[in-house]
Amino acid sequence: MNLTAIAEQYGTPAYVYDLAAIRAAHADLTAMLPASAKLYYSLKANPHPLVVEQLYRLGCHAEVSSAGEIDAALAAGVHAEHILLTAPGKSTATVRHALRHGIRRFSLDSPVDLRRVAALAEQAGTDVRCLLRVNADQPVAGLGLTMTGAPSAFGADASWIEADPAQFRGGGRVRIEGLHLYMGTNITDEDALVAQFDTAAATAERLRPVLGELIEVDLGGGFGAPYAHEGSRALWPSLRPRIEQVLDRRLAGWRDAHPAVAFESGRYLAGSSGSLLCGVVDVKSSKGKTFVVLDTGINHLGGMAGLRRLPPLRPALVAADRPSGRPQVRTTVVGPLCTPLDTFLREADFPEVRPGELLVVPNVGAYGLTASLLGFLGHPTPVEIVCDGDTVRDVSHLVLGRVPGPHDTAVRTDPALGSLV
Repeated sequence: MNLTAIAEQYGTPAYVYDLAAIRAAHADLTAMLPASAKLYYSLKANPHPLVVEQLYRLGCHAEVSSAGEIDAALAAGVHAEHILLTAPGKSTATVRHALRHGIRRFSLDSPVDLRRVAALAEQAGTDVRCLLRVNADQPVAGLGLTMTGAPSAFGADASWIEADPAQFRGGGRVRIEGLHLYMGTNITDEDALVAQFDTAAATAERLRPVLGELIEVDLGGGFGAPYAHEGSRALWPSLRPRIEQVLDRRLAGWRDAHPAVAFESGRYLAGSSGSLLCGVVDVKSSKGKTFVVLDTGINHLGGMAGLRRLPPLRPALVAADRPSGRPQVRTTVVGPLCTPLDTFLREADFPEVRPGELLVVPNVGAYGLTASLLGFLGHPTPVEIVCDGDTVRDVSHLVLGRVPGPHDTAVRTDPALGSLV
């Protein structure tokens, strides 16, 4: 892709996604997983319809966590039977929305979650097939952001399920057909990946006699990738045989799909496909410090940086504008928002730049635009451009607006609980 030409034609800020990079990431990841494994794409990483469509065409099912992501998956052409609705806080309105649109697979986090889905499935007169989200009892060393293995809002503790299995066995319109385990996220060390899959598989092995037949075991993912700085996706050449050894030891019958094994990914599949093009609005000195002000900020990228969950976001000059010998200056790179939190890079060596120059933040195809503070200060959203190599496939804007209420999340009685939600 010629990023300079794209910026000249469409302006900045602009997100650019490359479908060729998505195909390459998918090929790499599937080559490192057991050949028979199912792979879910987590729409929270990037719900752009062409990104979702491309991964669905490549064979990924969709993992969604909200009514909006349900709509995005369906709009991208994903069949309802290939959508799994997850998340620990599925409201009555969200479950009704899913059932109304033909979704029949859910990941359940608790007995309350199970009862809610069961009551709503009964009202809808349809059967549903569910995975139990399990919080393993053992933490895994070496994980960055831990999702389970510690006190967690995600899933039911394995010891709870083991002690009181009757609450988790389903019945009526709900069939419990498997387990959903997700230990951590953004893991780049192969040993840590294998360790978490071993812990997840051991948990499934332990619960198998308690719950009966398991049709599917989703072992999660957490496959790490660089974010908002230059770098390449990791490759783990021995990951497939090591996972297969774990499965042979823990889940007899998996090679014949008894149970079928699944994994999920968002970051690894989409991250390297995206670049955020931005322009330098101003360069100034304040009390001996250099500040570079961009036309994009945490409203468009890294909104969660205010929660201290992200590394520094490091823009770079586009390749065409990198003359050798350009001096490095201690620089703070900021966005256009009226808050000191709107900082990409603080007091770091950075090439000397001038107003009007073009910068790019690479590896932001995942957790970019829709993981940001889009509503803050009301700036227009960046244009999003989808390319396939050098061919522009689509140009669009995500629009935030206000509509008259109430809408489908209005307060109502929960049929499972008899209370207002």
